[in-house]
Parts: sequence; structure tokens; C-alpha cells
Amino acid sequence: MSADELRLDLEELRRLEGLATRPRVLSLLANEIRSVDAKLAPRTAPVPAPQAVGAAAPAGVSYVTLGSFSWDQDNEKIRVYVFLENVDQEKVETTFKPMSVDIKFHDVKGKNYRCAIPKLNKKIVPEKCKVVVKPTKIVVTLWKASTGTWFDLHYKEDKLKPSVDKDKDPMSGIMDLMKDMYMDGDENMKRTIGQAMMDARSGKTANPMRGLP
Repeated sequence: MSADELRLDLEELRRLEGLATRPRVLSLLANEIRSVDAKLAPRTAPVPAPQAVGAAAPAGVSYVTLGSFSWDQDNEKIRVYVFLENVDQEKVETTFKPMSVDIKFHDVKGKNYRCAIPKLNKKIVPEKCKVVVKPTKIVVTLWKASTGTWFDLHYKEDKLKPSVDKDKDPMSGIMDLMKDMYMDGDENMKRTIGQAMMDARSGKTANPMRGLP
């Protein structure tokens, strides 16, 4: 599966995580998010950036990828919330480019963390973007190059190419997850997931999660 398809799956899973309320469903979604994020991490190449701010880490430093975060927006800016404690503002390295964001948190309880969006949905203004460290979270403010609403943080192609992996069905893991969610969900969740699974099996949609609210 391509990196773009993995990013799309990750976005769908995070959207479902925001809708779910039952503990078992939240746990299943969290596990699937970690699994997809682990597959995506090796495919995200670090990009040197002229807009880097903060002390650069020495060569050979390893990072734990932060794949789960929340975000909101207004007409002019995006706010990304990364939930990580004990972060030192002086040990945050930020790289803002017109179409990408790369933030590194050094020496957090002996570990280094990284939160990156390799290709944003739309352009930002790097010189206006900033990172503010709070006691229990980090707030990343991205200023939009043009006002308006973003429907996703990640860039998405207009048309998705079908997977060419003939050895393994890329949707099998998601279909299994949806079955578990169906068993534990309420009546509305069961009705929505059931319809999405039927559409996927009948060929009406290639991605069973695309029909979910």
C-alpha cells in the first residue's frame, strides 16, 4: 500500500476515533491507528528545511513518531494540539514550509518525539507559524496562505489509485476492525457500519470507511 493510501486510512481512523464513545471501540481504533502509523513512519523521509527553529539534534538521533493529534480552525489559521507532557520550549525544533510541517521534541523524559505532516492540504505562511508549549500539550498554530475552510490537514489526490498489492488485501484489517465496532456499537453505529460494509462488498465503494459520518 502506498504512503498516500496509508495517510488516508489514518485520517479516516482518527475521524472514527473522534466519533466513538465505547471503551472497547476506542481501544480497537487506537490499536489500528498505531499499526497504520507504524507502517507509515518508515516511508516519511525527513526533509531539511530552511525555516528550522530551535537547536538541531545531532546526527543519529532516533525519534518516536507522534501520529495522534487533534486540530481545529478558524478562517485564518489552523491549530494542531499534540498531547505530550514535560516538554521544554527551548528543546523544540520546528520546521515550517509552505506545504509541510516537521516538529521535533528533544529530551522528553529521555526520549525524542516527532510530529510531521509531509504534505499539507493547502499552503501556509511559514514565518507566521509558531509552537507554544503548555503543561499537558503543545499548540501548533499554522497560518493559512489564503482564508477558507480546510476539510483535512493532509493533501489528498482527486482520484485514488487502487492498490496493486495482490498478496494481501489492504482493506482486510479495516474490515475486521469494522466488524468488531459493529458488534460493540449502538444502533446508529451498527446501521452506519453495516451499510458501509455492504457497499464495500458489493463494489459500490473501494473504501468502506468513506461512507461513515
